[in-house]
Amino acid sequence: MRKRVTVDGRRRTVDESRSTVHRQPSTVSNWWQNYFDAGYLREYEPLFNLEEDRHQVARLIEILGLPARARVLDCPCGQGRHAHLLAEAGFDVDGLDLSTTLLARARARGTGRTLRYRRGDMRRLPARWTGRYDAVLNLFTSFGFFDDPRDDERVIAEFARVLRPGGVLVWHGGDRDGVMAKFVSRDWWTTSDGTMVAQVRSFDPLTGFLTVESNWRGPHGHEDRVHRIRLYTPSRLAELMRSAGLIVEQAFDGFTDAPVTRRTSEMLLVARKEPNRRR
Repeated sequence: MRKRVTVDGRRRTVDESRSTVHRQPSTVSNWWQNYFDAGYLREYEPLFNLEEDRHQVARLIEILGLPARARVLDCPCGQGRHAHLLAEAGFDVDGLDLSTTLLARARARGTGRTLRYRRGDMRRLPARWTGRYDAVLNLFTSFGFFDDPRDDERVIAEFARVLRPGGVLVWHGGDRDGVMAKFVSRDWWTTSDGTMVAQVRSFDPLTGFLTVESNWRGPHGHEDRVHRIRLYTPSRLAELMRSAGLIVEQAFDGFTDAPVTRRTSEMLLVARKEPNRRR
């Protein structure tokens, strides 16, 4: 069971009698190049739940309303939690991610004629994918990684390029308004193998970056790591999408059917590519 409480600053004793691996915190700039590894899988293990994955995919299918064999891009796809289930549901799915570790985990779940994975950068999708997809999915706060905010604009533009006219982008991630309204600066939890994960978070209102310093201790050693994500408001994301020819039609409170509010911490935006837009 996942346990989340406020860090109280007290020292805790951890058994490190087994082999210990310690990596210094990676530089914050370009953290995304090597962050999504076995340590990431261990750190966020409590969030990876098949029952919840199935619930989210069912909601995505409801929102998209696409016929069987429709083409879907999951980008970045991570370990294939959603892509695999979408292929099982009858869609033709491509998953793209930069992490070799996560792609290996995704492929281990299975591949086939209607489920393919490839390595790549979401700022530069393959040229031959122009106009290919009925839907593009960007899930689990997989956006705002880059130092230059223009790279975020490039990502949105690439999603628009590979959608067919009338195709749909589903974007799911942190809502700056809601995250700040309920900001949690410290918390911790334990994973199934007894690893304790602690996080300290800070926010820069000028750049919009949420910086997360993680520290975990457990039977597999200990590690310190840092990552940061630029948070957006729903209105700013809608502006970026509009500039790329994507019109936000719906905005939900996460995977629920409730609308976004000022206290929504996770939002799900549904944007459609203008029918007369070719690129």
